[in-house]
Amino acid sequence: MQNQRHKFRLPEEVTYLNIAYMSPLLREVEEVGLKSLSKKALPYEIGLDDFFKPVELLKKQFAQLVDIGDHRNVAIIPSVSYGMATVANNIPYRKGGEIVVVDEQFPSNIYIWQKMAARHGLTIRTIPAPKVIPQKGKVWNAQVLEAISDKTILVALPNVHWADGTFFDLAAIREKTQRHDAFLVIDGTQSIGALPFSVSQIKPDAVIAAGYKWLLGPYSLGLAYFGERFEGGDPIEENWINRLGSENFAGLVNYQPQYQEKAARFSVGELSNFIHVPMLSKALEQILDWGVENIQDYCRRIAAPYIDRFRELGCELADDDERCHHLFSIRLPRQIEGLKEKLDAEKIYISIRGDFIRVAPHVFNTENDFDRFYHCLKKAMEK
Repeated sequence: MQNQRHKFRLPEEVTYLNIAYMSPLLREVEEVGLKSLSKKALPYEIGLDDFFKPVELLKKQFAQLVDIGDHRNVAIIPSVSYGMATVANNIPYRKGGEIVVVDEQFPSNIYIWQKMAARHGLTIRTIPAPKVIPQKGKVWNAQVLEAISDKTILVALPNVHWADGTFFDLAAIREKTQRHDAFLVIDGTQSIGALPFSVSQIKPDAVIAAGYKWLLGPYSLGLAYFGERFEGGDPIEENWINRLGSENFAGLVNYQPQYQEKAARFSVGELSNFIHVPMLSKALEQILDWGVENIQDYCRRIAAPYIDRFRELGCELADDDERCHHLFSIRLPRQIEGLKEKLDAEKIYISIRGDFIRVAPHVFNTENDFDRFYHCLKKAMEK
C-alpha cells in the first residue's frame, strides 16, 4: 500500500500522529457531508428511501468490515456509552456476580458497569496494568484469563487499550468466557478500521465502535453488533423507525408492538441522520477498498525504522507481537517539561500522558513524519 495523504486535507507541514484522538476526514467524506448538509435546505428532496436505504448500506458495510454473517445484527448508535447502556439493559444479573474490566479502561466502558454493580449487588474486578513494558501484554492477558470464573457475568474489554495499544487476546478470552457462560462485550473503537477483526471467528456477544476515530467518520455516530443472546431484547428507547412496518409513513399511527428484525430494535432514534450516515458510509467504502490488513501493515512499515531508535534514546516500547502498529506507546525515561509545547511548535501533534507518548499513525503519514517526531523528541531530551 502506498501513502494516501492526497485523500486528506491535511497541510503538508503538519505531522498528525494522533488519530486515536480523532481522525481527519477524507476529502470525499467532507464533500459528502457538505452535500448532505445542503440537501437539508431543500427538505422536499428528502424522500422515503433516504430514511432507510443509506442505513441499510451502512450496516452491510460494517458487517463486511468485521465479518458479521448477517447485517441485520448491526445497530446504528450515537456513541459507545449508548451501545454499552443497551448491553447493560439486556444482561441477566445475579447478586454476587463479577464484571471483569482492565485498568484505566475508557470511561464509556466503565461508568455503566459501576452503575449496574451498585444496582444489582455485583463486584467490578479490575485487572491492573503490569508495571513491566516487555511482556506486558502477555502478563496482562494471563491475568485477565485467570480472573474469569463461575462468578463472572460479563467481561467488558477493548481489543486494543486506548492509552498504550496493548493487544488483548480476544480469542482466548472468548473461549474462557464461554466455559463460564459469561458475556464478552468489546469496545472496538480503537481497533476496528485499522486492525483486522472477525466477529465470526471471535464470536463476541456484542461489539461497540465509535465512528470518529479509525472508521474515519464524523463525531456522534457509531455502529454496534449484537449477537444471538440479545435477540428479543429491550432497547433503551422506543422510537418509531425501529418498529415493524415503519417504512409505511401513512400507517404510522397504527401503533405496532413488534420491532424491526434482530438488532434494529437497538438503533438510536433518528438513525437516518441524513448528514452523518452518508459520511460514515463513504468512509467505510474507502476503508474496505484499502483493506484493513493493508492499513495495519502500512503503519508497521513506516514506524519500523524508528522503533529501535526510540529505544536507543532510553525509551521503552512493547515488543512487536504484544502491541498493534496503528496505536502504541513510548515510555520516556523521564518526564520532559514542555514537551507537548515543543512538539506543537513544530506542528507535530500527538498525545502525551505523564511519561508516556501515545503514537497513532495512519495511511496519511510517512516515514518522514516519524523522522520529524524522532528528532524533535531527541532534541527535547538533550536539554
